[in-house]
Amino acid sequence: MKRVQKYPEWEEEALISDYNKFYPKQKSLENLFCRIGLDERDHMFHSLETIVHRRDRKRRRFMNKKSNKKLSFRFFSRILLLLLIGQSVIFGETRRAREYGIVIGVLNPGVYNAITDVPGVQVGHTTLIQGKDIRTGVTAILPHDGNIYQQKVPAAIYIGNGYGKLAGYSQVQELGNIETPIILTNTLSVPTAMNALISYTLGLPSNEEVRSVNAVVGETNDGYLNDIQGRHIKEEHILSAIKQARSGPVAEGNVGAGTGTVCFGWKGGIGTSSRVLPESLGGFTVGVLVQTNFGGVLEINGAPVGEELHQYSFKEAVEKEEDGSCMIVVMTNAPLCSRNLERLAKRALLGLGKTGGILANGSGDYVIAVSTAPENFIPADSKSPFLKQTLLRNDSMSALFMATIEATEEAIINSLFASETMTGMDGHTVNALPIDRVVNILNKYNAIALEK
Repeated sequence: MKRVQKYPEWEEEALISDYNKFYPKQKSLENLFCRIGLDERDHMFHSLETIVHRRDRKRRRFMNKKSNKKLSFRFFSRILLLLLIGQSVIFGETRRAREYGIVIGVLNPGVYNAITDVPGVQVGHTTLIQGKDIRTGVTAILPHDGNIYQQKVPAAIYIGNGYGKLAGYSQVQELGNIETPIILTNTLSVPTAMNALISYTLGLPSNEEVRSVNAVVGETNDGYLNDIQGRHIKEEHILSAIKQARSGPVAEGNVGAGTGTVCFGWKGGIGTSSRVLPESLGGFTVGVLVQTNFGGVLEINGAPVGEELHQYSFKEAVEKEEDGSCMIVVMTNAPLCSRNLERLAKRALLGLGKTGGILANGSGDYVIAVSTAPENFIPADSKSPFLKQTLLRNDSMSALFMATIEATEEAIINSLFASETMTGMDGHTVNALPIDRVVNILNKYNAIALEK
């Protein structure tokens, strides 16, 4: 958050004031200001919803009397959105697309609307913002909290455009499984991340006899904002991200591997989203996490945002930035084999395409898809020559395809909404997406569904 970046001491400064009796659970000034901001937002929501309800009720009465007085629910919804935008600026909050009434797709998100809605999945970040030139980081995604080498998970990797340095691809393609956490970082830190993953894996109990580790590391190039040649990512940063991995809400925007990225000419970053299928379709969860660093012509819910903002690939402001990369990680608890996971991974690129991404010539666009269904974990050693698995039939895949497309699209948009303006290497500045202008554009194209 902006206020923590400006006053980092608030995060640790103990709360000693008259507010203690009202906020006894808040241990620091940072916690207090965050709580007050959230309480004010909730109060505003309640008040405005009451006004809208009363006005709408009056409108119906007037309509029954054939009155010419027509009050629009959408009008009040837009007032609510503008007030929310103002509050988010005042309190330095980063808000997600759905909180502005941007509902993407038809399936419901999970509790956190994050990749961690998939049972067992954990995410951790290490963020490096130092001096004027270091703007980079690491994001770790763990499919389960056990020894992944000993209990491997079915996986597949699909390449949209292969201008990238993804490590571990060939063995995943050959054997159909992953045996380490998935690490995302910057391009020139892939070897360091591989070394760290090897160290991490060899250090786990039961791995004393391991002689081969297939480290899976994805990357995008953050060299516009970050001193990438300095290779500031060290093994301890990778190990820290793994150690900090947790379930629950996932930090987005200028964090971890998304710290120095650029997307559609605006500040990109980490984004995530999820979808939960109805019980009639299996009740499975699909979660997606993205590291956005690519170009194109931004669209949100079909609205031509990039054109309206006059910022898109080949325009003057970004004509040298149309290339880039996007790492997409898809997790699901649906029991899928590597073949169907590859089919799932292909659909993620449709979600990227719906945001206006173009998979440019110099772009490294990779999708890593993993099934976390415990019944299909693959033991490193077994006395039996047979592997027994319970697999979903091909005929049941279509709903998972749709969930993947929707979650990928929303994760990318969330990465833009959460990211903040950043200045880095050589004084380069990349602005945050102008949310207030975007909301106005979406209203113009009826792409907001707050009343839904």
